[in-house]
Amino acid sequence: MTTAERVTEAIEARRELIDGAIPEELPIKRPERLYEASRYLLDAGGKRLRPTMLFLAAESFADVEPLSTPYREFPDADGEPTDVMAAGVSVEIIHLFTLIHDDIMDDDDLRRGVSAVHRKYDTETAILAGDTLYSTAFEILLETGAPAERSVRALDMLASTCTEICEGQALDIDFESRSDVTAGEYDEMIELKTAVLYGASASIPAILLGADDETVGELYRYGLDVGRAFQIQDDLLDLLAASDDMGKQRGSDLIEGKRTLITTHAREQGVDVDALVDPENPTEADIDAAVEALREAGSIDFARERAHELIAQGKGRLDVLPDNEARGLLRDVADYLIEREY
Repeated sequence: MTTAERVTEAIEARRELIDGAIPEELPIKRPERLYEASRYLLDAGGKRLRPTMLFLAAESFADVEPLSTPYREFPDADGEPTDVMAAGVSVEIIHLFTLIHDDIMDDDDLRRGVSAVHRKYDTETAILAGDTLYSTAFEILLETGAPAERSVRALDMLASTCTEICEGQALDIDFESRSDVTAGEYDEMIELKTAVLYGASASIPAILLGADDETVGELYRYGLDVGRAFQIQDDLLDLLAASDDMGKQRGSDLIEGKRTLITTHAREQGVDVDALVDPENPTEADIDAAVEALREAGSIDFARERAHELIAQGKGRLDVLPDNEARGLLRDVADYLIEREY
């Protein structure tokens, strides 16, 4: 079985479980329109990468065979049951909250191959849906049954993560009006906007299950490393993958003037990135030509190499965990994040 097949199988098995848990944790109730909008993208699907990472980290730390132990009653370091499923739903809900608000700010039409929430409903309802997901995630994370000290620490981790995501989004918006964004600034932005939620997903189960500080820290840094690589791969796929596969307009980052590691590098090579695509009338031919210009500048290869460096660094962090099947799957997940095609 190839790495991609192993990871796909691992994700699909856990996705089925979390898909069943989401309606339990976030039922549709009055006012129905609000909760239908809150559930809309959750019900539309998604890979569930962040909860998958959370579950695998829990299984590796506890040194149990993957999928052999119910996530609702997962043994902590003292053998007491902890609901890591609730934690998994919590981080997935936070992810969806960020997507809803991101689509509003970017005025995007599509997400996951369906209409964005503010298009399906309206902007006011979409904002409320995102806010509802945000607050509900913290309520759910309080339901794990972990000792109070661990629960508070996990809540603090998730709250800090949400603040950092907003900081990263603010930087991303600011970058759109600048042509002098450096690779270091871009790295800081994607760490805040994207990677910190992977860091939280990998480390929160260790916190809840009673791991030592070294284990928690290394798992968090693993999430940061692979999360940054994930975002770089997303930037590459925005240019290289088909619109139907991505569920959004191909080349949308170029059209919207977003700064990525690819365009930052290209500017340093003298490419006039802003002139590559007409934002008012983008065509597939223009995007094809833009990709070729970025490829000739070496920018696409530069981004790919950086993503591979981050993945190698992240996998090295996992040595703090027991050498077991779940740890191997965490390594495979890291590779998958930069090998995926959409």
